[in-house]
Amino acid sequence: MKREDRTVTGPDSAEARGKRLAISLSGTNLARASDYNQRIVLQAIRLSGETTRIALARQTGLTAPTIANITTRLGEMELIAHVGRKHGGRGQPALRLAINPDGAFAIGLNIDRDHITLVALDLAGEVRSRVTREVRFAMPADVVEIVASELDGLLSAGNIDRARILGVGVARPDDLGGIALPHKPKGYESWSQVDFATLFQEVLPWPVHIDNDAAAAALGEAQGVGGQEKPSFFYLLISAGLGGGPVIDGSYYRGARSRSGEIGLMPDPGASVASAVVQDTVSLSALEERLLREGRPLGALEDLLALDPVMATTVDQWIADATRALTGPLVAVSCLLDPDAIVIGGRLPVPLIERLSARINAALGEVAMPNRVPVHPGQMPAEAPAIGAAILPFLDQLLPSDAILMQAGRSESV
Repeated sequence: MKREDRTVTGPDSAEARGKRLAISLSGTNLARASDYNQRIVLQAIRLSGETTRIALARQTGLTAPTIANITTRLGEMELIAHVGRKHGGRGQPALRLAINPDGAFAIGLNIDRDHITLVALDLAGEVRSRVTREVRFAMPADVVEIVASELDGLLSAGNIDRARILGVGVARPDDLGGIALPHKPKGYESWSQVDFATLFQEVLPWPVHIDNDAAAAALGEAQGVGGQEKPSFFYLLISAGLGGGPVIDGSYYRGARSRSGEIGLMPDPGASVASAVVQDTVSLSALEERLLREGRPLGALEDLLALDPVMATTVDQWIADATRALTGPLVAVSCLLDPDAIVIGGRLPVPLIERLSARINAALGEVAMPNRVPVHPGQMPAEAPAIGAAILPFLDQLLPSDAILMQAGRSESV
């Protein structure tokens, strides 16, 4: 499988990807249509687990000869494999097709204010290996050092073929260095000036794709990595801060300035502090501050499940306050977007996400609205932003997106 090493910036940036459909409604040439059809068929095989050419033709609407040509080509690229024949029925047993997990790989890196996570993802969407470092307010040089020290072990543990790595996705919060958070050290604002592709060019010699952490996590859910089957949902990411991501008809919606989903920065008029925003309450940073005031510094996130009465009472009150702070914004999300679901993810322990989801469901149920949008935990694990980031290289080179057929704004720097 041929791969070109290139840095993804400019027209291939996250902002450009989200704007292509608005730039032009230009048509497509045959080569681009062929590429798109190949991506569609590969995704159909990837999400089905196992299928046949007949089923693919029925599912995609493509002709049998087209399916035969595409699957032959995908086999030659070692992206799919033949796994026997499907017996039963008349005639020659149908050839069964499945994704080849080792056909391609991608690396996902999540940089947050309290941790650094690296994952290696295969073409089937399985996390082959992962590394997480609990580091508060790591500076750019610190992250480069962590990646350099962990990369070889990550690839070895996942049995990753370097030659088949398509690229690296980097997920980070918007305004990583600019948002005011408790205990932010002097100099941390330097993140606002970082060019990520340049920062990692020595330790990650593959194309680098940058995205918002909540957007990356939502993209992972939308691509079926975590089992998300709803075509439209709003993703709520609880991390050191609070982010959100709207997915509409399977595509992430970025907004005119690529700042959609900024639920954490919405005003919180019900808070006890003037000019508070929602993430001042609904974030791991805010929860840790409450515990510090109670004399219970948080050593590990699992400690939030401890039976210690002070810890438990503090967590209970945080869930109540988080529900209050989120109810108004999520009423707006429900009424304006009418999504299939509101999905909550992040590094908060799953039992607490489940409790928060239940409380929000109850609170929304008491509001007179034209619709009822269910709230439930995300299907992806705590490394959701890193996993979603690893999807970005696959979307760029192999999987379908709503930008593939658009000629405007499409260029590559080699």
